[in-house]
Amino acid sequence: MGENGGVTESNRPPAGGDSLIDDLLWRGLIQDATGLDELRALLGPEPATFYVGFDPTAPSLHVGHLMQVTTARRLQLAGHRPLLLVGGATGQIGDPKESAERSLNPPEVVAGWVERIREQLAPFVSYEGDSAARLVNNLEWAGEMSVVEFLRDVGKHFPVNKMLAREVVRARLESGISFTEFSYQLLQANDFFELHRRYGCRLQFGGSDQWGNITAGVDYVRRRGAGPVQAFTTPLVTKADGAKIGKTEGGAVWLDPAMTSPYAFYQFWVNADDRDVTRYLRYFSFRPRAEIEELEKATAEQPAARLAQRALAEELTTLVHGAEETRQAIAASQALFGRGSLEELSSSTLRAALAEAGLLQVTGELPGVAGLLKESGLVASMKEARRTITEGGAYVNNERVSDVDALVDPAQLLHGRFLVLRRGKRSFAGVELAK
Repeated sequence: MGENGGVTESNRPPAGGDSLIDDLLWRGLIQDATGLDELRALLGPEPATFYVGFDPTAPSLHVGHLMQVTTARRLQLAGHRPLLLVGGATGQIGDPKESAERSLNPPEVVAGWVERIREQLAPFVSYEGDSAARLVNNLEWAGEMSVVEFLRDVGKHFPVNKMLAREVVRARLESGISFTEFSYQLLQANDFFELHRRYGCRLQFGGSDQWGNITAGVDYVRRRGAGPVQAFTTPLVTKADGAKIGKTEGGAVWLDPAMTSPYAFYQFWVNADDRDVTRYLRYFSFRPRAEIEELEKATAEQPAARLAQRALAEELTTLVHGAEETRQAIAASQALFGRGSLEELSSSTLRAALAEAGLLQVTGELPGVAGLLKESGLVASMKEARRTITEGGAYVNNERVSDVDALVDPAQLLHGRFLVLRRGKRSFAGVELAK
């Protein structure tokens, strides 16, 4: 291990290892660990119970959470038992941020988010068999604890000097940090102890930004005379430009289909940078190693084909939204560029796809095709619109328009309200007739 507990090239096992830990290391999924030898022993042939936590700080998980969700799935597929903890208690407090104090959400709002996130986690794991998963809520034990019990039974085991040494706490000392956020580490550490006591949990993992909290939990379990327990962290997932994964100009890419459509979710992965997609394949895909390496090779040799991006997009969209929504997303991607039938797309998929490109809302009578090209932003002026039509570069619902004065026949409206405008091969926009 490195001095900070991280995995270095010097201690990385040789390629070709077939243990779970070897696979996690090849995929780059272990950044910090309490000990690789200890992890190998714990995650061996005998089932081990582990946990990973999700705080309800929003009504949905986003793609940044996929690292933890898919890693939990990976461990369960190897025969280990997941505890998926949704923080009904810690979600009311908030892990300290380096920038400023978090705004506290009302308890009833957090409770609603807990239920939504519990539902989102359910499809990723199995709740049957010897390695059946369990959903847990830390409000079950934290909510029953009095202030005196918390200070006496938990707080007694945490040296303040060690808590002050946390990087995020040091960053906040000048600007100020509340006792509420300062105490978050104690609540998370107590979660590990309670899960160990109640369910025999011996392993916690989380994102690398949680390493301080996680090791505090390992130490706390030991101080309470339990254990031994182990831990590791996964790397934070960033894009080539350094931004966190899941953030776009329009905001986060959510797992909830009402907040980010399956089509937009699919397109997020299709549009992944070539510099990122090979890492994403290793992090998120459940394909065999040889298949992933073939896709990596294809990215290097035929980047324009985007084979890796499409493979990853199909796999993850199916995992999150199901096979039918994935089929619709792929069909929409093809149909919008004239390689499939627009009529086969559902109203919701079509609208989601057009909203991603830019959706012009029209009230009343529809302008002519030239006017729609201009108002949708596909061309800058009426003169350019007419030239585009004259040169054969204008399409309505994938049908070429040749008359500069062409009007839209109401029968052309898809689902009675949509039109797909295209300029050339790759530029398109949508029109929606408001009702």
